[in-house]
Amino acid sequence: MQLDHSFTVPADPDDAWKLFHDLGRVAPCMPGAVLDTLEGDTFTGRVKVKIGAVQMSYRGEGTVTRDEAARSMHLDLSGSETRGAGTASATVTATLTSGADGTRVHVRTDLDITGRPAQFGRGIMTEVGDRLVQQFAGRLEELLRASGPGVEGAVLAAPCAHPAEPEAVDLGAAALPVLLRKAAVPAAAVLVAVVLIRALRGRSRG
Repeated sequence: MQLDHSFTVPADPDDAWKLFHDLGRVAPCMPGAVLDTLEGDTFTGRVKVKIGAVQMSYRGEGTVTRDEAARSMHLDLSGSETRGAGTASATVTATLTSGADGTRVHVRTDLDITGRPAQFGRGIMTEVGDRLVQQFAGRLEELLRASGPGVEGAVLAAPCAHPAEPEAVDLGAAALPVLLRKAAVPAAAVLVAVVLIRALRGRSRG
């Protein structure tokens, strides 16, 4: 499943690109994620999500490679449920370009997921991804604004919150509007069928 998302951060491309080099500061801005170890270009972490009353925790690892000339970052990620058989793997490419209001970040994700979240189709996963990316962009913007102008400020500023245990991000809440839209047509069809059946019964009685 391929997903595409974009957002803008309030920094020039050089400053934004240097901040994106610091995974220890950027990764905790992703909702539901905690970075556990970071050694060079290899890292491990955890993600916690919930759908309604059901919570799922994933533990995984990843590597990052960068194309300095293109200001592009490529991540290979893999993980599995800590209490379950579900798995997830993804390749994520983030490319930074100059925009009118700062730096435009385009993120392309090739996602392969099994287990309970796999029941969602591409439309729902795109909607969920949009909401998560916007939350990530908002936190990243706060980090950049706190940094002040220049890269030195970005290095000295406090990172995003980095709790010992990730706070579950509610995928059910994000997916609900899409689920309701998907259910609208079947529900309308059922309603029409009920009305027709009642009308036919009324005629037969008459």
